[in-house]
Amino acid sequence: MKRYLVAVAIGLVALMPATEALAGKDLDAVKARGVLICGVAAGGLAGFMSVDSKGKWTGLDVDVCRAVSAAIFGDAEKVKYVPVSGQQRFTALQSGEVDLLSNNTTWTLTRDTALGFDFTGVTYYDGQGFMVNKKLGVKSAKELNGATICVPSGSTTELNVADYFRANKMTFKPVIIEDVDQIRGAFFSGRCDVYTGDSARLYATRAANVPAPAKPEDFVILPEIISKEPLSPLVRHGDNQLADIVRWAQYAMIEAEEYGITSTNVDDMLKSDNPSIKRILGVTPGMGKALGVDEKWVYNIIKQVGNYGEAFERNLGLSSPIKMERGLNRLWSQGGLQYAPPIR
Repeated sequence: MKRYLVAVAIGLVALMPATEALAGKDLDAVKARGVLICGVAAGGLAGFMSVDSKGKWTGLDVDVCRAVSAAIFGDAEKVKYVPVSGQQRFTALQSGEVDLLSNNTTWTLTRDTALGFDFTGVTYYDGQGFMVNKKLGVKSAKELNGATICVPSGSTTELNVADYFRANKMTFKPVIIEDVDQIRGAFFSGRCDVYTGDSARLYATRAANVPAPAKPEDFVILPEIISKEPLSPLVRHGDNQLADIVRWAQYAMIEAEEYGITSTNVDDMLKSDNPSIKRILGVTPGMGKALGVDEKWVYNIIKQVGNYGEAFERNLGLSSPIKMERGLNRLWSQGGLQYAPPIR
């Protein structure tokens, strides 16, 4: 009778004590400085990053910076925001001018490898679309043969348009402009027939930047989505701990929403008997030590910034001026793509 040695996976997890995260030079510099320097888009983008007359920045991408600050310092407001253009942003990160970029940057292979960056997690799942003046009578992007199209320089946008028009045997005339405000101005003045970009950018522009006497309803966002645009914060290669903190700050906001932990009930949730919630909020210690931050890191994020759903609704949702559906950015349990690995 033959004997067989069979390895059976029985689902047991080794209970190993959490070890202290190894410090990195970039994180050390942030801590020594006492402030996180976050690169945001020059010209801003309503719902994602915009600044008011008092210099206060708000938006979904801004909330990521605030969450990281809350995790590192216990204070979401220890952030300096540095506006950078589409062309400047990567140089600013490579040179150390900023600690991280949180400015609607698409996660691609070459940016993740050849440029020496680490993308940390998708903040917003998007795709490129087209906006036109309603008076053109255009209903589909496939009716845009020969159109003049405003595109931002130094982005994936231009390449996506070229691929789309080539695939559909159409031609277009690109008007390549670096400054976001100049792109908007060129489109609204009629210099371009079409404004193309991530659909979230189009909705934000239509909601917040249409010059009088024109109205938002005078402009139509066409139905075609021509690309995948997973938008993610990014940091430099070389400091795994800083990348981990940014990544897990994002995941903490998503996991908090999954467990119904909000900025308004987080104090009550500290009393929960749910082992997962106790671990997430630091009542059961270990996760903070593993990440190299205070055990209350998630508590501080949720108390001061909110969970992902709160941040989305406040900045982009139907109750905000942008009035966007969550779509792909719903939780995985609600048919969307937002999914966080477990904090354990």
